[in-house]
Amino acid sequence: MSGTLPRPAGNDFSDFVHERSRAGELVVQPRMGFSAPERMRAGLQAVRAARATTVGTITVDSYTRVGDHGSVREALRTGTPLNGYPLVEHGPETNHRLLAGLAGPDFPVQLRHGSALPQRLFEAMLAAGLTATEGGPVSYCLPYSRTPLAEAARAWADGCELLADRAPAGRPVHLESFGGCMLGQLCPPGLLVALSVLECLFFVQHGIGSVSLSYAQQTNPAQDLAAVRAMRRLAAEYLGAVRWHVVIYTYMGVFPRTRAGALRLLADSVRLARATGAERLVTKTAVEALRIPTIEENIEALELAGEVAGRPDAAAGLSASAAEEAALHLEARTLIEATLALHQDVGEALVRAVRQGLLDVPYCLHPDNANQARTLIDETGRLRWRRTGRMPIAAASVSTATGSPAFELLDQLRYIERRCDGVLPGPARPPRSVTG
Repeated sequence: MSGTLPRPAGNDFSDFVHERSRAGELVVQPRMGFSAPERMRAGLQAVRAARATTVGTITVDSYTRVGDHGSVREALRTGTPLNGYPLVEHGPETNHRLLAGLAGPDFPVQLRHGSALPQRLFEAMLAAGLTATEGGPVSYCLPYSRTPLAEAARAWADGCELLADRAPAGRPVHLESFGGCMLGQLCPPGLLVALSVLECLFFVQHGIGSVSLSYAQQTNPAQDLAAVRAMRRLAAEYLGAVRWHVVIYTYMGVFPRTRAGALRLLADSVRLARATGAERLVTKTAVEALRIPTIEENIEALELAGEVAGRPDAAAGLSASAAEEAALHLEARTLIEATLALHQDVGEALVRAVRQGLLDVPYCLHPDNANQARTLIDETGRLRWRRTGRMPIAAASVSTATGSPAFELLDQLRYIERRCDGVLPGPARPPRSVTG
């Protein structure tokens, strides 16, 4: 890395999270976005009033994410509901009314979007008075678009510098890496940790002084615990004095279909956050597998998370071995160092690492991704590498799998759903490993 690093930065969002964490509270946050400003405001008001320590979310619609503003305008003209809030097309006046008397230091709001080319969204965000968002040059490019990674990296560099330069006086921007959530599942923890750290280094290099690292709950609680502990060690090593915190995501893959199974999985993610010292949790609801949740269903999830987090024994029974943590720390550090060795500019290093297969997201079909890596869920429910392609890490030692690779992949994708819905008894028989 080169250049002068930004000083540790305060921010309404990160200040709130750190203050509540010091008070022993877990900050919980929904995924929420509605196209109508009145409905979006009602959602934010309900989140603010929830019986939990909350921050707000505005999630943009899928047209805005890909820059299809013409389709947004047509939907607004015809009254067609969108699957999120069209921040750009609603414009500053409407956005200010949305947030007036609601968002502030005691209830910060984060913009969530999914865009590989985020500059226009960042301009609209700043015009609305928002100073917290998320994403990243890799994590918002490879899964969500066919934009060339080099183009996304340049766009994100410009976007970070825009956020750093145009943030309101005394209110620098907070930026969260989505790197720990790649494809939602079937991406082993070492790569998730490495990508989250690398994207935060990218943000810092381009002027952002307040960041957060993400990690999505995976298939084995002990492995997740070891991974997040390794992530915290690596963040302390690489981010230095930059202000950072960790956000856990409730499982991002195929969700349980039963109410009991879904709420059990949510509660498990809260316990993971408590056991790792994570400061924030992004929740899912009991109807995630069935449809887009209502405001009320989001509030139920937030309040359940808050209730579980407040229990004195919230993290009881969750443990991980020092050896597993050390192994995951080494794997992630190896990937980080192999990437940073390619170029002093972190964005260029990320582009080269993906193109060369030194970072390889399994099952990701983006043209720049090598897609040689494959995974398996072992007999303990841990997510491991079956094949690592050109990555400088070792694969698990496993026997040759049999059967259709496509069937085996679907079997793995449904592992958590079946376990939480009682089809698998506890951490019993894992799905067969993937050979494709």
